[in-house]
Amino acid sequence: MAHFLPITLDEVKRLGWEQVDVVLVTGDAYIDHPSFGTAVIGRTLEAAGYKVAIIPQPNWRDDLRDFRKFGKPRLFFGVTSGAMDSMVNHYTAARRLRHDDAYTPGGQAGFRPDRATYVYSRILKQIYPDVPVIIAGIEASMRRLAHYDYWDDKLFPSILIDTPADLLNYGMGERTTLKIAKLLDEGKGIEACYGLPQVVWVSRNIQSIRNIQNNPIELHAFEECKKSKRCEAENYQIIERESNKIECATLVQKHGDRYVVVNPPEPPMTTDEVDASFDLTYLRQPHPKYKKRGPIPAFEMIRWSVNTHRGCFGGCSFCTISAHQGKQIASRSEASILKEVELITNDPEFHGVLTDLGGPSANMWRMKGKNTDLCRKCSRYSCSMPTICKNLDSDHRPMIDLLRKVSSHPKVKHLYVGSGIRCDLFQEGVKGSEKGVKGSERTNVSVGSNFGWEYFKQVVLHHTSGRLKVAPEHTSDHVLALMRKPSFSLFRETKRRFDEICKQAGLRYQLIPYFISSHPGCRLEDMAQLAVDMKQMGYRLEQIQDFTPTPMTLSTEMYYTGIDPTTMKPVYVATTPGDKADQRRLFFFYKPDQQRDIIASLRRHNQTHFIPKLFPGKR
Repeated sequence: MAHFLPITLDEVKRLGWEQVDVVLVTGDAYIDHPSFGTAVIGRTLEAAGYKVAIIPQPNWRDDLRDFRKFGKPRLFFGVTSGAMDSMVNHYTAARRLRHDDAYTPGGQAGFRPDRATYVYSRILKQIYPDVPVIIAGIEASMRRLAHYDYWDDKLFPSILIDTPADLLNYGMGERTTLKIAKLLDEGKGIEACYGLPQVVWVSRNIQSIRNIQNNPIELHAFEECKKSKRCEAENYQIIERESNKIECATLVQKHGDRYVVVNPPEPPMTTDEVDASFDLTYLRQPHPKYKKRGPIPAFEMIRWSVNTHRGCFGGCSFCTISAHQGKQIASRSEASILKEVELITNDPEFHGVLTDLGGPSANMWRMKGKNTDLCRKCSRYSCSMPTICKNLDSDHRPMIDLLRKVSSHPKVKHLYVGSGIRCDLFQEGVKGSEKGVKGSERTNVSVGSNFGWEYFKQVVLHHTSGRLKVAPEHTSDHVLALMRKPSFSLFRETKRRFDEICKQAGLRYQLIPYFISSHPGCRLEDMAQLAVDMKQMGYRLEQIQDFTPTPMTLSTEMYYTGIDPTTMKPVYVATTPGDKADQRRLFFFYKPDQQRDIIASLRRHNQTHFIPKLFPGKR
């Protein structure tokens, strides 16, 4: 009979276990669902025959009894901060403390420490010095090498230098975790894991590294990067280039008298492997222990959604998805997706509405290189920017067909697409009369097109609740180039088509744009022009964000170094609280209480020509 992975000693005893093989420690509440990494790793290990227990959100302030409750595991402790970097989880872009936590019952804050991976691993090594501690998850993964930390405003060493952890498993870690467990189960030491793909380890001997990994690339040392921001920018150029490849080199970075070694990743997961992960025996619920504490917001948000794939080849400068999940798309099979739809619709609490069918991006399912041999050593940061790769199969017809099949399920009343749509994938060819997808309503079809705009029409007419969100991110093309996003002209074309579709169908839907302020390269005049553009288009913005630097993104490197690592040219960066506030304020040009401050900031920056455009009659 299916059961939750145990989180209490009583549950372990009821299972008749004398000792646990692996204990997973996480900063999130335990939700047994394929959208949450701890459950995925736990169920993967369980399916391989290992006894797994979880310590969710342990109390790190008291006598540490939570860390001791299962005793010494036979193989290892696995540690993660949770689904988010704990500092992003705790603080806003203005470094103000957040008052809620979406991964905690009742949305309550305060159930995980700052830098949770660091804190948990230190405690575990203090209590169990001889038990291997393996760190993983987004916080560990993105801090695997020297990195800028926005919250302390300084360059940090690799997380393996600042913690006593024995090994780091970066990215999506099911396969590597199983290999680690197998080696330790065979009685081998942690050193036996140093040759595994997708791990990070520490050595004091460069020759020992070369004995394990062929032709490693040695980056500038951490100490060099602290002295020279150019060295840090040059490092990032190499790190990104290698991480974009399927077949990449081992990276080595010296920290004092130690070397941090990043082994190449596992190959992209096959469809069968992704299906196997999603098809494990999840109970698809939070642990019953949390019932009296209230719902968990992160679970409520995804409860009635279906994830179709992993990875993203968009290459946005500010995003960590490709660095963590990979640039290659790992798609589930249609059968696996429909099987999950069946599971969801059989839930007695399901009321007919699926909130999403997508992934990191809505429309990348089943997209891949036509000739995979060409992809194998490609180091291009994106398959869609600055132009769509000629080798990319970006056919949207499989997704159109999938939307129709899921919508036709007798228990599905509405299917929405809540994931972000990549409009830059809507390329078309020469106008013609080619027939489209069977049964589709076709107008103005293009011969040789990838049916992207037809997918868009399908989503607008049948899979939005009336407000469709897209992310142009900015209106300035030079800022968008640094963001690695398409020209704002694409949003104008998207809005034109959206309005045309709605007009023909008699719908009064809204297209909601999402924007970022204070991104590297963005000056006050760029934000002022954004405000003017929005006023002319009739928008009062809601979906906005001030740029937050997070480890291991191109945007963060530009923010810290003032250099674009791609070109090694200087980049303007708004770093002071005052400059960032001035930029963010321009989002709210339509609010009377913001007018005085906006005018004052435009005058300070000698941008007075924007004042009458935003506020007629003012100078």
